[in-house]
Amino acid sequence: MRPAKFLLPPILAAFLPQFAWAQDAEFATQADTTFIFNSLLFLIGGFLVFWMAAGFAMLEAGLVRAKNVTTQLTKNVALFALAAIMYWLIGYNFMYPGESWIIANILGTTGLKDIKTSVDAGGYSNASDFFFQLMFCATTASIVSGTLAERIRLWPFLAFVAVLTGFIYPVGASWQWGGGFLSKAGFSDFAGSTLVHAAGGFAALAGAIVLGPRLGKYTREGRVVPMPGSNLALATLGTFILWLGWFGFNGASQLAMGTISDVDAVAQIFANTNMAAAAGALAALGLTQAIYRKVDLTMALNGALAGLVSITAGPLDPTLFGALWIGAVGGAIVIFAVPLLDRLKIDDVVGAIPVHLLAGFWGTLVVPVYTADARFITQIYGFAMIGLFVFVVSLLVWRLLAATIGIRVSDENEITGLDMSELGMEAYPEFARG
Repeated sequence: MRPAKFLLPPILAAFLPQFAWAQDAEFATQADTTFIFNSLLFLIGGFLVFWMAAGFAMLEAGLVRAKNVTTQLTKNVALFALAAIMYWLIGYNFMYPGESWIIANILGTTGLKDIKTSVDAGGYSNASDFFFQLMFCATTASIVSGTLAERIRLWPFLAFVAVLTGFIYPVGASWQWGGGFLSKAGFSDFAGSTLVHAAGGFAALAGAIVLGPRLGKYTREGRVVPMPGSNLALATLGTFILWLGWFGFNGASQLAMGTISDVDAVAQIFANTNMAAAAGALAALGLTQAIYRKVDLTMALNGALAGLVSITAGPLDPTLFGALWIGAVGGAIVIFAVPLLDRLKIDDVVGAIPVHLLAGFWGTLVVPVYTADARFITQIYGFAMIGLFVFVVSLLVWRLLAATIGIRVSDENEITGLDMSELGMEAYPEFARG
């Protein structure tokens, strides 16, 4: 029998490569952990925000009349597909110009970006960042869709979406997230109460002004004629989907998950986001009971969404109590803003302007209460700059479309319903149109 001392060298020789491989793997894991987890956060957050597209589709399908449901669903599919291409082709380059500013810190663009990540890349996959940012762009377009429902033609709407997602939204967002002048001024908008939600609300407001209200919505005597939606079950499902997707919207906006503190921050954002939504829903429930003596489900749904929008500008810094009262105020805003719009004869079919524009302003304004470096005057300034830019450019685009190809269906087609006049198909063919 060979002595053990003679067996030891070949045994070590056999296992040393495995030991070396294990050490290399451990070293690689330590070096790549930040890259892997940051990229994973972008990807998970991105597909959660993508799921919000389904939420908008269900919410809008439930809040429009049965004769317009198919058109609304078609618009939501088409706008997302169009946003995906326009943001890659043009928008992403406007949003992150790097050093390629044409007008310093205001307007810049690069060539078509290559999203492939180089071998020595540091913080995250470029493709994961592009995917995540694209979802925010598409969300902005979804906000416009619901406001203008039941009387806008499909192709002019999509023409506006192309401009919104390729130019308007990316340029405004570049002022903050692309290193533009708002970022340098100290404006704070963590996940987009202004840059996404209020921007979508301003674009929708401009469209509603040019488009005008639905036939019969407002009488000469000043009475508002209710036009109930077709399916409150779908509207409720859509709200819950949006609520779920918002965890990706806000949580992944931490933009990092490679450290314990980053993961803890994501968890705090999730908790605050949920609290604000819950408080917004309850505030709307309570106020409708107090004011109208009956609870209004649609107001409760929009109250939850307004709570979510309200916390989006600063979801990390507030306490849970802070998230509660911020969300509750957002829910209350909806209750008072909806009748105000009706008095102004601005027809917003799904209540997107109160939820996204007005609650977006509130969420942006309240950030300095909990975020030390933010200032109220800077928050108002940033909101005003984004609002002025988006509203004016959107108004010009809407008026141009109205004057050239036309944006509104005929009275006859509106009465018949857009499903039959625009598409020739119905969502509920076995039921009479209403």
